[in-house]
Amino acid sequence: MIVRDLPPVDAFTAARRLADLPGLVFLDSSMRPEALGVHARLGRWSYVAADPWATLTVRDGRALRDGVALSGAPLDELRRLLAFAPRRPENADLPPFFGGAVGYVAYDFGRRLERLPEPAEPEPVPEMVFGFYDTVLAFDHVEKRVRLISTGRPEASAEARRRRAQARADLFLMRLDGPARRGAEPCPPLAFRPTIARETHQARVAAAVEHVLAGDVFQVNLAQRFVAPLPESFDPLAFHGRLRAVNPAPFSAFLDFGEVRIASASPERFLEVRDGHIETRPIKGTARRLEDPAEDVLAAARLATSVKDRAENVMIVDLMRNDLSRVADDASIEVPVLCGIESYAGIHHLVSVVTGRLAPGRDAIDALAAAFPGGSITGAPKLRAEEIITALEGHGRGVYCGSIGWIGHDGAMDLDIAIRTVVFRA
Repeated sequence: MIVRDLPPVDAFTAARRLADLPGLVFLDSSMRPEALGVHARLGRWSYVAADPWATLTVRDGRALRDGVALSGAPLDELRRLLAFAPRRPENADLPPFFGGAVGYVAYDFGRRLERLPEPAEPEPVPEMVFGFYDTVLAFDHVEKRVRLISTGRPEASAEARRRRAQARADLFLMRLDGPARRGAEPCPPLAFRPTIARETHQARVAAAVEHVLAGDVFQVNLAQRFVAPLPESFDPLAFHGRLRAVNPAPFSAFLDFGEVRIASASPERFLEVRDGHIETRPIKGTARRLEDPAEDVLAAARLATSVKDRAENVMIVDLMRNDLSRVADDASIEVPVLCGIESYAGIHHLVSVVTGRLAPGRDAIDALAAAFPGGSITGAPKLRAEEIITALEGHGRGVYCGSIGWIGHDGAMDLDIAIRTVVFRA
């Protein structure tokens, strides 16, 4: 393994300089520096990687490696490719992620984990895509430090791995010294429009309310699609540059998997696993930021004491406690933060934190299977809420409301909830 400190470079600039390589991924903590004091733990790290040594894709419940069908279940194949080595390399100053899988799990993959109805109109994107990256750029926004990590995977022998690690490090250093290939062009505004009439959406909301009043479900989180035509030569990476400037968030991301490109500005962590510790941070409750500082403080205070928002948040805390109990020691599950306020560029959020410790024999993939999709974007009870969502929305959600993030070879994981997310299809 090669670990090298680099001269300061902006993470977005680095992504632009690697953008002509296949499989560019940019896990982008785009929080502004002045906000890191509040969000230092969530917003400390950004990662850029490209040119994966393998890509796992899931279509219609079947796993494929680089387009070739695999025999195992998707999550089993994901685990097999990661080849977890729970001990981190010794004597190495490493960031939380230093190589492994980066990608997304679409909301619709939940139908491979539970018996749920298929939507009338499936979303035409893979249910899962993860690239496997041996060379990663890690940006520490607290220490103002940039490191290149090259692991030499997937080579097996020590000598072959050493040679590959050096060659890959040299390639990335050469690219970083070169010009930016994409992402600098002006980004024209897109004319987004809903795919259903306003009255149709209102009728769906009314139907969801009837389910609640009938005692069928406690809450349902409905969504609707917005679409826009893309101008010729449109650059999704430039769009992400604009998005991260307008709405900086700790779990922003840009993924380029060819047939599908994703730009996201999510503030919400779905699952973090590190050293056997597991954390989820469901968001329920939102208030708009106000220009007047005194009024803005009052807006946050009103949100913190809102009976309606707190009730919704507590419901999802109970749901996530139950989900985590499927893979964690029951006695370890705690709620260190209940309905806390987190403030971002344009909004305040009501956020809770649920933690636990993985039970013996359980790993990050088990945690993903137990809790996906996140309860904050379904409702409670989760399975019934998902059934109602499918019936009322009438189409798949694709990447939206799924998860984006990384899973490391050491068994660590950090996935978000893919809200505030735009998908570009080839």
